Amino acid sequence: MKIKKMQKRLFGTNGVRGVIGKEITPELALRIGQALGTMRPGHIAVGMDTRTSGPTLADALKAGLLATGCDVVDCGILPTPALQYIVKEHYDGGAMITASHNPPEYNGVKIIEPDGTEMGDEETIRLEEQLSDKSLPTKPWDRVGTEIAAPHLIEEYIQSIAGQFPEKPGNGMTVVVDPGSGPACQTTPAILQALGCRVITINGIMDGTFPGRLPEPSPDGLKGLAALVVASKAAFGVAHDGDADRAVFIDENGSFIEENKEFSLITQHICRNAKGTIVTPVSTSQVVELIANKEGCTVQYTPVGSIYVARTMRELIAGGKLVVFGGEGNGGLIFPKHQFCRDGGMTAATMVSLLATTGQRLSLLVAQLPERHMIKEKIATPHGSRLIELLNKRYAQENIDCTDGLKIKRQNTWALIRASGTEPLIRIMVDANDKKAGSALYQEMKNSVYEILQTLS
Repeated sequence: MKIKKMQKRLFGTNGVRGVIGKEITPELALRIGQALGTMRPGHIAVGMDTRTSGPTLADALKAGLLATGCDVVDCGILPTPALQYIVKEHYDGGAMITASHNPPEYNGVKIIEPDGTEMGDEETIRLEEQLSDKSLPTKPWDRVGTEIAAPHLIEEYIQSIAGQFPEKPGNGMTVVVDPGSGPACQTTPAILQALGCRVITINGIMDGTFPGRLPEPSPDGLKGLAALVVASKAAFGVAHDGDADRAVFIDENGSFIEENKEFSLITQHICRNAKGTIVTPVSTSQVVELIANKEGCTVQYTPVGSIYVARTMRELIAGGKLVVFGGEGNGGLIFPKHQFCRDGGMTAATMVSLLATTGQRLSLLVAQLPERHMIKEKIATPHGSRLIELLNKRYAQENIDCTDGLKIKRQNTWALIRASGTEPLIRIMVDANDKKAGSALYQEMKNSVYEILQTLS
């Protein structure tokens, strides 16, 4: 069983995003609300991150929903996984106004299904078709929807995570949290305090101009967090992206932990307590598979994108398989006992539990992982799909995987070339256990790409 990607026109891997006033406008948000309301009549929950354009887009989207007769539940500012949890527990669907890790001038919309997952490709294409319908139906005056405010529901999300750690594993542990001025200001500190942690925050006041750092939690942007971790002698630091569905970590020495290593550590922790399948995209470092196999678990690969991971997890479970964990190598991890979406708050809580269980420093645990070397690059081109086709022919005699783009496997080294779903570019990724072998394969792939692009220009 393999879930296949379908080509969408407007929506990318994680919703629709763009610059406010250009690609993303109140008019588009209104149409999305009308289309969603037509497809999913009932009670629809709406939330947003802290971006300055959020209220405008949320109001427009809610207007579209109300016009189709939907009842709107406005959950206010909250993380995307919080809204997903709330929808899963209570409502017929949801819409999150967010551009995740993109800069402040961006915003967008993620559509949430009744089970809390993001809308899949097939239904998203249906929604896009609705957007192009100039005569979307609206209800008469006496059948329009009603709106209620429910900002208190965020507490239910916080307790849903904290309640999974009744032993309070954070007792005596100091953690520094960097929500990046996003909605996790309201959630991650509260979750970790409920686990017994002493919590210190940086960039802990919600502000859609993101004055402390950009929404993407990069090593450069987290220098302030790293310094505070060292100064406070904290066990670790945790930072979120703009909507807190991802979490990245700083160890006690102030060093950034590459996200695939983060994924591997938590995989190891989970697999020691439960045996089953780990689900992850083909872009994830092989270190995760090495750790999973060592702990008696297997790995199932999917196309790139959390929605494909989540839906594969659900399908495997429906087919009788035990799925214990999933996620991507970017800090977006999925805990199936909690919910089927990336959840930065749950990831932060699990790291507390992991350190309490092992009794070891985070830096030492990272140092014990198998060594892998990853190289990433992106190349601008409008010929992504054709390029992949021609590369496929060139490397047809090799051990290849076409789950998403072209993945070439050579012993303990692999290269992935795939076209972006949202931008006119291709991405090259190489993962190797030997730095020299990885560099050689990367150079070969780069040369092949440029040779073929010359024939296409």
